[in-house]
Amino acid sequence: MSKKYLLGMYEKAVPSELTWIERLEVARESGFDYVEMSVDESDARLARLEWTPEERRDVVRAVESTGVPVRSMCLSGHRKYPLGASDPAVAARSLEIMQKACELACDLGIRTIQLAGYDVYYEEGTDETRKRFEENLVRAVEMAAREGVLMGFETMETPFMDTVEKAMHYVDLIDSPYLGVYPDLGNLTNASFLYGKSVHDDVATGRGHIVAAHCKETVAGKYREIPFGTGTTDYDGGLDELVSQGVRRYVAEFWYVGSDAWRDEAAQAASYVRGKIDAAFERAGL
Repeated sequence: MSKKYLLGMYEKAVPSELTWIERLEVARESGFDYVEMSVDESDARLARLEWTPEERRDVVRAVESTGVPVRSMCLSGHRKYPLGASDPAVAARSLEIMQKACELACDLGIRTIQLAGYDVYYEEGTDETRKRFEENLVRAVEMAAREGVLMGFETMETPFMDTVEKAMHYVDLIDSPYLGVYPDLGNLTNASFLYGKSVHDDVATGRGHIVAAHCKETVAGKYREIPFGTGTTDYDGGLDELVSQGVRRYVAEFWYVGSDAWRDEAAQAASYVRGKIDAAFERAGL
């Protein structure tokens, strides 16, 4: 019998110096079904977009060897090179990154790209940056549609797109089956403290358009490197709604922070997050 859902491991949960075979093996041994690749704003990870055919085949061979696929990509490189950048050269670079990310996804068998929900990050947003974001988003979705790759907005830690409801404004605007929402339950919980709308009710606004979800631990005002089980993330509210909507792909987002016990921590993270998701399925009678 096939699994009811799949749980991915965020690549940054393990040391960066691991080979792809080692990284995938850790994911399997820890209890994850797949790995989510990171293409962030660092030169090292952006360089993945320039991988040669042989370098791409090396990853595919690692997948074949371990039986653990790379099935999603967290494309946070747009933080440095945002779609809404006021500098035309930076905006052009954002579209180049988008096209190359779609091509890399196809070559590696990646199904979903998590798109950063920023018009800009390192500059102040304006009406002009929001307009450029919309214009370039149209182009980005055309790229994804041509390559057959599904994109979903991450709900971020900034007011531009920190809720599913805000992400849905752009999903409705573009109106394409290749653009949806890929929410972060930790970020949504922090947004619920700010706006007073529950995580459950916010997730409900994306019904029919949520492609996957990040399960991440947060506390008010803090968004990263909070150990699972020590934060305030509303897993029950978010997962009850996600499960009822038919969302079946989840990623445990956590970070390697130098601990010698990182292997144990990865296994503990998989067990913790699976426990939350399994409980939601049980409450739904599935």
